[in-house]
Order: sequence, then structure tokens, then C-alpha cells
Amino acid sequence: MVTASGATWGFRRTVPHMLGIAVGFPAMLVAVALGPGELLRERPWLHEGLRWAGVAYLIWLAWKIAAAEPEPPGEADRDQGSGSRSRPLSFAQAALFQWVNPKAWVIALGAVAAYTTTSGSGLVAQTAALASIFLLVTLPTVALWTLVGVGAARVLRTRRALRAFNLAMAALLLLSLAPMVLGR
Repeated sequence: MVTASGATWGFRRTVPHMLGIAVGFPAMLVAVALGPGELLRERPWLHEGLRWAGVAYLIWLAWKIAAAEPEPPGEADRDQGSGSRSRPLSFAQAALFQWVNPKAWVIALGAVAAYTTTSGSGLVAQTAALASIFLLVTLPTVALWTLVGVGAARVLRTRRALRAFNLAMAALLLLSLAPMVLGR
């Protein structure tokens, strides 16, 4: 998603999206470790509902990527006013996206189960350390993927080429849903 955003809107306009992911996932991880994770294990129907809500949201995001109107070459990093027909995800949208992203839930639940061993204050300290590690790893990772998109936009110099790139990114996002939809 950040690759398509970087290609469509440039690095600077994608920064809120990147920060939303980098902060949103560790916040979700902390919340999972301190409560909702157990709720999902106790109520499989809730987990299943979250999974399908996540699938629906990812399909909607793939549509948004596919429908994004690329900026003219040279304008992607310039701030645009309300004349822009589409825009990158905001900080809040990207942070909240973590809560409906089934992949984020799998990673959070798996990390908490694998890397925390105690309860009480020990659990809080371990969870804080784990969330800090995810924050430190996530930010440069999403920045790198955004730069891949910015680089692709420099190679793809026409709106038509950028449009094809966005369609390819949307298709890849849809393909990434196959294991969730097929139950694997």
C-alpha cells in the first residue's frame, strides 16, 4: 500500500500513512497483549467476523489504489489543495487500518504468544519492549517500500504508466487475500 502511495503521491505526502502504520501496529500489539487477544481466542465468531471485515477493507483499499489519480510528473511531492480527487491515507486511517488488517492480528497474536512469558508487570514490560522493537523496525521498512514507489514513479513518467503501476499494486493486494479467503 505504501509503495502505491509513494508512486502516486510521493514520499512527503505518504509520511502520515507511514507513521500511522509505525505507531498503529505497536499500539494494537499492546492492546492485544493486555486483553483483546484473549477475547478473540474465547469467541471464534468474533475472530471470523474481524477476518471478513479485514478482507472487505483490503478489497476497498485495493479499489482506492486502482482508482487513485496519479499526480503529474514532478508534482507528486508538492502539497495539493482540495482540488485533488484522491489522497493518501492519513495517520489516523493508517493506524486504524491495523485493527481490521487480519495479517496485523496474526502477527500481533503470534508475537505476544511467542515473546511474552509472564503476567502482571512483567507482561507490561515485555509488551512495551516488543512494541518498541516493532516501532523501530516498521518505520524504516515502510519508508523503504515508499521509496520503492517513489523510484517507480520516476521510471514510470506518464500518468498512463503510473496508472498501470497502481492497477498492478491493487491486483497484488487482492492476490495477498487468497490465503485468508481460502482459509489457509
